[in-house]
Amino acid sequence: MLQAIENLTKEFLEISNNKSVRVISHHDTDGITSAAIMIKTLKRLDKKFSIRIVKNLEEDILKEELKRSEREILIFTDLASGSLDYFQDLKNPIFILDHHEINKEKLNNQIKIINPHLFDEEEICGAGLSYLFAKSISKDNIDLAPLAIMGMIGDRLESNISKINNIIIKDTKDLIIKKGLLIFSATRPLKRSLEYSTSTYIPGVTGSSIGVTELLRETGIPPDKTLCDLNDEEMSRLVTAIMLRRTKQNEKDSIIGNLYMLKFLNRKEDVRELSVLINACSRLGYSDIALAFCLENKEAEKTAQNIYIKYKQQLISSLKLIEEVEQNSIEKLIGNGFVIVNAKDEIKDTIIGTVMSMISSSMNYEEGTILIGMAYNQDKIKVSARTVGKGRNLKEILEKTVMNFEAEVGGHHNAAGCLIKKEYEKEFIDSLRKNLEIEVVKI
Repeated sequence: MLQAIENLTKEFLEISNNKSVRVISHHDTDGITSAAIMIKTLKRLDKKFSIRIVKNLEEDILKEELKRSEREILIFTDLASGSLDYFQDLKNPIFILDHHEINKEKLNNQIKIINPHLFDEEEICGAGLSYLFAKSISKDNIDLAPLAIMGMIGDRLESNISKINNIIIKDTKDLIIKKGLLIFSATRPLKRSLEYSTSTYIPGVTGSSIGVTELLRETGIPPDKTLCDLNDEEMSRLVTAIMLRRTKQNEKDSIIGNLYMLKFLNRKEDVRELSVLINACSRLGYSDIALAFCLENKEAEKTAQNIYIKYKQQLISSLKLIEEVEQNSIEKLIGNGFVIVNAKDEIKDTIIGTVMSMISSSMNYEEGTILIGMAYNQDKIKVSARTVGKGRNLKEILEKTVMNFEAEVGGHHNAAGCLIKKEYEKEFIDSLRKNLEIEVVKI
């Protein structure tokens, strides 16, 4: 794949000579960091360029962007592998740096693409591909490796590091990796980190300042200490206390892992927190702030921190809404091996996926349970699917469900989503339940 990236780089430099470049990227952390890498790379090439960040590559967006391909070079980062139907009659070449599942049969000579699925490579995120692309253009771009690490953490690829991701890790200056409790931030006071712990959900503690106080009093750990400050004995007491609250999961491996810290904006930061902050800004409609933050703009940093606080509060309140469905308009349908949460207008469509991810790690459901979240987005509904642990292929299940609803499914085996018209709400739920129940019977 590395050789293919070098070949693609040469093609890009040749085709884009004396032309401006248009970068279209996804609005999650991986997409934002991918776009930031491209911005710095194109600036160093002294090229004219523009950026567009999108939630999804819907048909109207694609048609609008493809019209620009006559005068600009289009490069898609962290998306477009699932949109190949729209690229069958291209007059001009387009470039794609993406890692999502792809139908190889729909490729043609005008689609210049790097995707690990085409090379049977181990997983790498969009930002990782963008970084390797930038590094292939110039070795001076090695200083962009931290952005690729943020994208990697944002896409949860840090637990089993592939060989190609290890190349990026080795390129990253001042990166610190140490074993510890998987809550963020490792560099902030525990009284805050525990209360807003969403990646490791702690019953009675996540979202509860009283629960945090009780936990720290029980372990004898000062509330202002950070995870990085803890000695081995303190870490052991904290892990034990958390495991007792997560009685449905007794393996330490689920809450212990590698912590990644690097110097960013002249401070040692937990990469996991940086990735969540970037995601928070973009999902609340501030992708411009997220991009500026990645480019280390001081003013953007202040704004981003305020948005991040608001985002964490929304996540916690959304979890409580789902727990108390009898007091709101949320519908919660529980079946054999699956749960469908139709949040309607109660939860923002931009955070429903994150909320379902949090629930999937909450230990409230058995391994293999499929969690489907739905939230209104004007005249459409955002659908986000997650699996508790390992399970069935969610992308395939959603693809089968939306066959009659004019929707495109994106994502992976354990995390997938789509956008459907609100008018199909009841039919979609009925079809989804039917397909989920059929899958259970098959097993």
